Amino acid sequence: MKILILIVLCSFSFSGSFAQRITQTDQQLWLGYFNQIRFSNKWGLWFDTHFRTTDQFVKEPSKFLARVGAMYYINDNLKFTNGYTFANHFPEEAHPEISQPEHRLWHQFQQHNTYGKVRTMHWLRLEERFRRNYKDNQLVDGYRFDERIRANYLINVPLSKKGIVPKTFSAIVNDEVMLNLSKKNIYNTFDQNRLFVGLAYNVSSHSNLQFGYMNVYQQLAAGNRYLNLNTIRIFYFQNLDFRKKDK
Repeated sequence: MKILILIVLCSFSFSGSFAQRITQTDQQLWLGYFNQIRFSNKWGLWFDTHFRTTDQFVKEPSKFLARVGAMYYINDNLKFTNGYTFANHFPEEAHPEISQPEHRLWHQFQQHNTYGKVRTMHWLRLEERFRRNYKDNQLVDGYRFDERIRANYLINVPLSKKGIVPKTFSAIVNDEVMLNLSKKNIYNTFDQNRLFVGLAYNVSSHSNLQFGYMNVYQQLAAGNRYLNLNTIRIFYFQNLDFRKKDK
């Protein structure tokens, strides 16, 4: 994680030293549902789906994503996932009249830790992205292939003396850094950073609702153009365990 942060800082410095930054600011709403189902001591299923809107939060659709994966539990706190994602990029500046579909393969290590009543989660994810080609506002044959690595860290601090238990609130701080690995990304090895601060309402022992503010800072392909997104993020998380319990 320290190495990734150092790379990001260097990327900012490198890009800023060669060109004047042009930053575009927008407002978005991100809605998401996450479900992790455990079937046995070793195997489980990951599923999440997202819908995002943009332009003063809700005026225009931005993206739709659906992600599924097979989880292998190395132990109760560490798991490895292989999965597939479908993403639809609704019309935007680069393709104002068409939606661009994208297919991704992804591979992820995810770890959970507990320090007293505080819980943490971090993952390291590699994405292989296949984005449909377009020209003159029309989809054409073929896909552009890119790779991206994502490092995500979350800390969950209870606001109740009871800890993180049903019908209590906790504070959430979450940061995710993304780096492009493809040689085609000449000017933006740094892709984006997502910093979230908010609250979680612990609905039950296996589900919680998170809501709050997220800042997304993204460097575009030109290198000197950036997006600064002020985002309302509302995510629902659910973890189900279908293993047979001892009597």
